[in-house]
Amino acid sequence: MKSKLTLTVEREAVAKAKRLARKRGVSVSALFEQWSHSIAEDERRSPLGARLRGRWKTGTEAKGDPRLDYLFEKHRGR
Repeated sequence: MKSKLTLTVEREAVAKAKRLARKRGVSVSALFEQWSHSIAEDERRSPLGARLRGRWKTGTEAKGDPRLDYLFEKHRGR
């Protein structure tokens, strides 16, 4: 059963939501509903660290990346 909801947000947020909804071919209500379902699903997923595991460059892939070199040097010996 659908239920009416009133939100108070900045005008610019409303404009952005309307543009996005129009772009996706759905109503703002449907857009909000999809978003709320995705947030609830994210809450049930594993923590961010577990989801990112395996995405970091390692070994020879990481060589020469100044950002990683900096972080390795910064945290060495801790």
